[in-house]
Amino acid sequence: MPRRALIAGGASVGLTALIGGGIARRAAAREAAAEAAFPPSGTIHDIGGVPVHMVVEGTGPDLVMIHGASGNLREWTFDLIPRLRDRYRCIAIDRPGLGYTGRTNPTYDAAWTSRAESPMEQAALLAAAYDTVRADDGAPIVLGHSFGGAVALAWALDHATRGLVLLAPAAMRWQGGLGPLYAVNASAPGGAVAVPAITAMVPDTKIDDITRAIFRPDPMPTGYLDHIGGQLTLRRRSLRANARQVNGLKPHITAMQARYTGLTLPIEWLHGTADTIVPASVHAHPFKQIVPHTNLTLLEGTGHMPHHVHPDAVIDAIDRIDGAA
Repeated sequence: MPRRALIAGGASVGLTALIGGGIARRAAAREAAAEAAFPPSGTIHDIGGVPVHMVVEGTGPDLVMIHGASGNLREWTFDLIPRLRDRYRCIAIDRPGLGYTGRTNPTYDAAWTSRAESPMEQAALLAAAYDTVRADDGAPIVLGHSFGGAVALAWALDHATRGLVLLAPAAMRWQGGLGPLYAVNASAPGGAVAVPAITAMVPDTKIDDITRAIFRPDPMPTGYLDHIGGQLTLRRRSLRANARQVNGLKPHITAMQARYTGLTLPIEWLHGTADTIVPASVHAHPFKQIVPHTNLTLLEGTGHMPHHVHPDAVIDAIDRIDGAA
């Protein structure tokens, strides 16, 4: 190879390494800043070598609360737990790779992979974590939102549950994919290359835009963004975990769907009719056909965040499960 080509090639490699190093340093700095601004709000428990972050507040029947994609347990401490803790013992848990909970398998943390926890793996970890804080030998009520609803269903299929409260859950097989962003970020090359760049470069204003879009057509509550810690989801580990879990969900949902006819426990399902992220027509109505005893409450004109828009309806659903169970 000519000397000029060797010099040019070496310069190119050096420039790439320099850019990559700068992105890595900026990503690490943003992650440190996010964790300083939004530290763990509960207690971290060692569950078979996996750190699991939980908040336990209140007195009464045990209520396990499982957040959705891109979230963390602060989803529940913002408004719903303060409304419930005088009557329920609320146990909010960070899902694997999100908030301050670790991965069920260390290989899932690798940059160059597309593998991630199934809903069944997540439910097994969260159920084991719950066992360390349970108040008695009884089973809990399990509440799940969006992706957390899929984990709540997995919990009910494999672990003791008094009843389910499902808020706009992803529960049924859907047509098509989830778009290029999930596909790229969930891939092995995307996890290694695209994710660090997102962590380093995406501005906080983008978090605001995305969060408002999740609430649409409902307004985002005042103070929500300052409480939830959306910057935690921009950490490389969390971006990879979220993208891989969501992008790989469909085959797990397909397998779970075949088992739904065996669900005999009380189920309350709340879904906004204006939810375009997890549409009721795709998930709520087909599920009720399979599990007809499900009490489906449709919230007219409501989007994907019913627990913030109609908290009283959610509390009523929890009370109905408590009474039925």
